[in-house]
Amino acid sequence: MSRAAGLDDPAGFPVFVLFEVFMFGSIARKLFGSANERVVKSLRKDVDAINALEPKLVSLSDDELRMRTDWLRDRLAKGETLDDILPDAFATVREAAKRAIGQRHFDVQLMGGVVLHRGRIAEMRTGEGKTLVATLAVYLNALEGKGVHVVTVNDYLAKRDSGWMSRIYGFLGLTTDCIVHGLDDDERRRAYAADITYGTNNEFGFDYLRDNMKFRLDDMVQRPFNFAVVDEVDSVLVDEARTPLIISGPSTDGSELYAAVDTVILRLADTDYEKDEKAKSVNLTEEGTEKVAQILTEMDLLKQGDLYDIHNITLVHHVNQALRAHKLFTRDVDYIVKDDKVIIIDEFTGRMMDGRRYSEGLHQALEAKEHVTIQRENQTLASITFQNYFRLYPKLAGMTGTAMTEAAEFAEIYNLDVVDMPTNLPVQRIDYDDEVYRTAREKYDAIVKLVKECQERQQPILVGTISIEKSELLSDLLKKQGIPHNVLNARYHEQEAYIVSQAGRPGAVTIATNMAGRGTDIKLGGNVEMRIEYELGEVTDPAERARRIQQIEEEVAAAKDVALAAGGLYVVGTERHESRRIDNQLRGRSGRQGDPGASKFFLSLEDDLMRIFGSQRMDTMLQRLGLQEGEAIIHSWINKALEKAQSRVEAHNFEIRKNLLKYDNVMNDQRKVVYEQRREIMAVDDIKETVEDMRQDTINTLVAKAIPANSYAEQWNMDQLHEDVVRVLALDVPVQEWGKEEGIAELEIEQRLMKAAEEAYAAKEASYGPEIMRSIERSLLLQLLDQSWKDHLLSLDHLRQGINLRAYGQRDPLNEYKREAFNLFEELLDSLREQVTQVLMRVQLQVAQPPLDPNDFPPQEMQETRVDPAFPPIGPLAGPPPGLPPADEPLPPGMARASAGLGYGAVNMPQSTQVGGQDPDTWMNTPRNSPCPCGSGLKYKHCHGRAP
Repeated sequence: MSRAAGLDDPAGFPVFVLFEVFMFGSIARKLFGSANERVVKSLRKDVDAINALEPKLVSLSDDELRMRTDWLRDRLAKGETLDDILPDAFATVREAAKRAIGQRHFDVQLMGGVVLHRGRIAEMRTGEGKTLVATLAVYLNALEGKGVHVVTVNDYLAKRDSGWMSRIYGFLGLTTDCIVHGLDDDERRRAYAADITYGTNNEFGFDYLRDNMKFRLDDMVQRPFNFAVVDEVDSVLVDEARTPLIISGPSTDGSELYAAVDTVILRLADTDYEKDEKAKSVNLTEEGTEKVAQILTEMDLLKQGDLYDIHNITLVHHVNQALRAHKLFTRDVDYIVKDDKVIIIDEFTGRMMDGRRYSEGLHQALEAKEHVTIQRENQTLASITFQNYFRLYPKLAGMTGTAMTEAAEFAEIYNLDVVDMPTNLPVQRIDYDDEVYRTAREKYDAIVKLVKECQERQQPILVGTISIEKSELLSDLLKKQGIPHNVLNARYHEQEAYIVSQAGRPGAVTIATNMAGRGTDIKLGGNVEMRIEYELGEVTDPAERARRIQQIEEEVAAAKDVALAAGGLYVVGTERHESRRIDNQLRGRSGRQGDPGASKFFLSLEDDLMRIFGSQRMDTMLQRLGLQEGEAIIHSWINKALEKAQSRVEAHNFEIRKNLLKYDNVMNDQRKVVYEQRREIMAVDDIKETVEDMRQDTINTLVAKAIPANSYAEQWNMDQLHEDVVRVLALDVPVQEWGKEEGIAELEIEQRLMKAAEEAYAAKEASYGPEIMRSIERSLLLQLLDQSWKDHLLSLDHLRQGINLRAYGQRDPLNEYKREAFNLFEELLDSLREQVTQVLMRVQLQVAQPPLDPNDFPPQEMQETRVDPAFPPIGPLAGPPPGLPPADEPLPPGMARASAGLGYGAVNMPQSTQVGGQDPDTWMNTPRNSPCPCGSGLKYKHCHGRAP
C-alpha cells in the first residue's frame, strides 16, 4: 500500500498502519471474542453448576426446600462466602419460583443473577424478565441478614414487584416489605428491618436525609447500607442524577412580588431577551434591561438606583426566574396545571412528579405565570445527589434494557461494569431507517397513514411521543380520521399499567409519552393477569371465576395468533429524543421473547433536535434535491448523523452531571463529617468531654485573637479579651489586671480562664444536677449543629452560584470553590464551638414539665424537592432551626429558650426553680427575649431590661 503523503491521516499516522491495526483487532475479536463475550462465556460454569442441582431439588418437599435457607445461613456462619454458596442458593430460588409463581428462570436469567451478585450492571432486553432475575442475587445477599434494597423508579413498580416476588422470598422464609410515599416512621422502620426492602430511589434518598435530621438513633429508620439492586439503572443513576434530592423548610413569603414581576415579562418583546436552547438559558438584552427597569419604576417596585445595584438584587432574581418560567418552560411539556397546582413532568418518563418542586423561586414563578396559588419559598435543610447516595452502598448492582451507551459513565462515576446479556430467543424485530420530512405537518400525515394501515391489517401499533402536548396533538389527528386509540401520559397516569398491558391486542393503537421505566410488558394478544385483575375483581364465586379465567386465556391466545400473523407490535417514534437510550427503550417494546415486530422513527426539520442541530443546512439541501410535498428522505447516513447529534447532547449532559458531582463531592466530604458527628453524639450517653474540648478550643481562640503570637505585652488587646470573655463565657474576671502582671504569658491567662470557666460550669452542674446537664449538652449541641449546617448549606449555595465568574480572572472555579468551601467549613466548626460554649455557660432554665426530647418539638413543615442543576438552589436566610418555632413565638409547654443571645436554641428540661443571681447588676447580659432572672415570668426586656 502506498505511503504517499495523501494517504496519511491528519493525526500523522499512515493509513496502512491504521488499516493493519483495524484488521488485527478484527481478527483478534474473531479468535478470542469481545470482552463482553468472554464475560458471558465465563458465566456458563456457574449456570452448569446450578443446573446440575435441579434434579435433586425437584424431589424435595416444600418444607425441605424451605429449610435450605437455614442450611445456607449456617454455612455462611461457619466461614463460607456468598460465592461458595451461590450455586445452591440460585438453584433453591429457581425451584421456589417454579412452585410459588409458576415461573422457571432461563439460563440467561441465571447469568444475569450472577452478574448482579458480582456488583455489575446486566443489560437485558425488554421482556427478558429482569424482575425475576433480581430474585437470585437478592436472595443470596439477603442470607447475611444485613438487608437488601431493590430500587425501582416509581411506587407502582415497587408495590407490584414486592408483592409479586415476596411469594418467592416468603416461600423460602425471608421477609419482604415496601417503602412508598406516605408511610410514617414506624412503618418505614419495619420495612427497612425486613430481609428485602423494595422502594423508589426518591424514597430511599429522602429517608437517608431525614434520618440525619433525627435526634435519637432509635428514631432512625434505615439500617447500615449493604447491597442494592437498581432496576432501570440508567434512568435512576444517569437521567435522574442531574437533579439532587433536597429537603427544605419554608422561608419568607414573597408571593405578591412574584405575581407583580410576572406582569413585567408579559410586556417584553422578542428583542428584549436572548434565548439559547442548547444551553437552556435566557437573558435580558441591554434594551430589555432598560425596559424592565422602567416598568418596575412605574410599578414602584424599583425604588432607587439601577436594576443591578446591590440593594435591588432580589428584584433581579425575581425577574430572571419569571423570564425563565415564560421562555424556557412550556405548559403540558415541562409541567401541567392540575388542582390549582403546577406539577412537574418528568422529562424521561413523562410522569407527574407530584409534591416535587423547582427550587430557588422558579416554581413560584411558574405558579405566577399560570395564575394558581403561589406557595412559599423554601430554604435547603439537607441535600444529596443520587451519585453520592448510591455510592454509600458497599455493593451496588443494576439492570436495564439500555445501558451500553452510558457504559463509560457507569464505570467512571460508580465503578460499575456493564455486561450485555444474550436474549433467551433471537430478536426478530425489523428496525427501519428513519423517515425525514421537511415539515411537522407532513410527518404527522405520514404517521397517521401508517397507523391506519396497521389497524386495517390488525397489527398493534405503539406510537411514542416526547411530550404531553405532542401526544394530544396526534390524538386529535387520529380522532379526525375516526381511529380509536388509547393515550398514555401524565394526565392518564392512573390507567398506565392497564393501557400498556393491553397495547398488544390486534389492531390496538396506543400513544405513549416516553416509555422509560413503565415496568409492564406489552404481550401480543393482551396481558392475561392484568385482564383478570381488572375484569374479575368483583367475581367471588370460584366456579364462575374459573370459567371466566379460562375464557380470558382462550381469547388472549386467539388474539395473539392474529397479532403474530399481522407482523407483531409496530413501534413508531414521532421524533428523536436527546438520548439514544430513550429511543432504544421505545424500540425495545417490540420483539420481546423472539416475537416478530418492527420499529420506525418519523422526523421533521421542525423537531427540536433537528432544529437546534443545524436543520437549516439540511433544509437547503433537501430543497436543492427537489424534495416534494409529502416526500421523505430515507437513508442510513441520516440515522448516523442523528446519532452523532444525540451523542453530542449525551456528552453535554454527562458533563453537566460530572460537573454537578465534582461540586457535590466537596459538600459530600463535609456532609459525611457532620452526619458522622451527629451519630456519635446520639450514640454516647455522656458528651461532657466533647463540651470541655469545645470550651478549651474557644478560650484558646479568644486569647489568640487578643494576644497575637510573638507580640509584646503592650500590643495585647486585653479590653477586647475582657469583652469576649463576658460575651462568650459570662464571666467578669479581671483580665485587664492579669495583663499588667510582670512576666505573665498567654498560656497562664488561658489556664486561668479555663479554671474560672470550669468552676462556673461546675456550679451550674451542681445546681441542676449531672443528668440534666448531660441532657442539656446533647440537646443543644445537636440543635446548634443542625442550625450551623443549614446556614452552611446556604453559604455554599450562594458561593456555587457565583463561582463561575472566577474564570474571568483566569482562576479555576472548581479549585476556588474547594478552597472557599473548606474555609467556610472551618468557620462553621469555629462558630459551632463558640456557640455551644456560649449557650452552655449562659443557659438559664425556667420549665414546668417533665423532660422533653428534641423529637417532641412541633414538627417542622418540610418539602421534598428535586432541582434541575441549570437552576441551582439558593434561598434566603430565615427561620429557626429544624423543630423550633420562631424566636418571637411562645415555646410549647416544658421548653425554655437558651439564654445565650443567639436568637434560637431551645433546651428541654425538667421542673426547676428559677436560676440566677439575686444581684440585678449581674443580669445586664441577659438576652432581651429571655425570661427575666428576677422570676417575674416576664421577658427581660419588659422587666429589669426595660429602658429607663
